[in-house]
Amino acid sequence: MPSTARCWTPPRAALAAATIFLTGCAGVSSDAPPGACPPEVAYSQAEQARVAAEVAALPEGALIPGWLADYAVLRDQVRACARR
Repeated sequence: MPSTARCWTPPRAALAAATIFLTGCAGVSSDAPPGACPPEVAYSQAEQARVAAEVAALPEGALIPGWLADYAVLRDQVRACARR
């Protein structure tokens, strides 16, 4: 075996730790248990109008509208979770 072969061998402790961390998630379900849904935050019409005006004033290519779209998807998921 060349003298550099040991440098390329991962330590056994690292392999053991990786195995433990990876198998720790194997039994976890992504379904939320009943009653575990986060609350949906309610916004007034005035708040919604203000946010719409602020978003409209953003420069072209701003990232915030995309993030708000992601937030809208999360809110839909919260509503669906609450209906279950």
